[in-house]
Amino acid sequence: MIDTHAHLSSRFSEEIKIEDLDYVILAASCLLDSKDNLELSKINKKLVPAIGIHPQEINDDFATLEKLYDDRVVAIGECGLEFTDEVNEVEKKKQIELFRKQIVMSQNVNRPLIVHSRQASDEMLEILGEYKNLRGVIHCYSGRKKRIQKYLNLPGEWYFGIDGNLTYEIGLEEVVKNIPKDRLILETDSPYLTPVPFRGEKNCPEYVKYVYQKVSEIWQMTFETTERIIDDNAKRLFNLV
Repeated sequence: MIDTHAHLSSRFSEEIKIEDLDYVILAASCLLDSKDNLELSKINKKLVPAIGIHPQEINDDFATLEKLYDDRVVAIGECGLEFTDEVNEVEKKKQIELFRKQIVMSQNVNRPLIVHSRQASDEMLEILGEYKNLRGVIHCYSGRKKRIQKYLNLPGEWYFGIDGNLTYEIGLEEVVKNIPKDRLILETDSPYLTPVPFRGEKNCPEYVKYVYQKVSEIWQMTFETTERIIDDNAKRLFNLV
């Protein structure tokens, strides 16, 4: 099993339990996370770092992010757009500018993007459609079934990350049924989105097994077959050995 999106930096985590997992992709939301992820990767080879700046952290310095990059980094992100009602037009422009910089960075270093998109699907599809040779994951995907094909039609290679809310949001089951099996990867988004049977508690990477179990039920496949398909997808996207 592979948790392709967890926040385990010093802001969130006191201890890390990953004995049952092959890898954990350490997603970053800011410069602090990015630095912490690189340090955590020294502790355990199963912890593989991403670096990036979340759209809520538009005041972080992109030039500093670029300097953090080294060969250990497997992805850029999470980065993207969050156009909630509280975000004004000036902030939207700053988000877009920061996102575009990280897109170009991902191209330059040949690493996939971990994309955060909240209430900005149309803008996200338009921006991603402007670039060639991109690949990445739409993190915590919960969009409409029709939008799946729009992402698949983009240039490059795109995957969909599904999280623990699959275990308690019935509508997501239909979404999973419409994602091609070779484009699905699973996440915890630890410490958030804790799956049943631990909903309401703090999430951790090992709880990704409950998301695997739910997908195996939806696919009507054995856990072992489901695990192999999803792990192969994650290894292919993030170039994991």
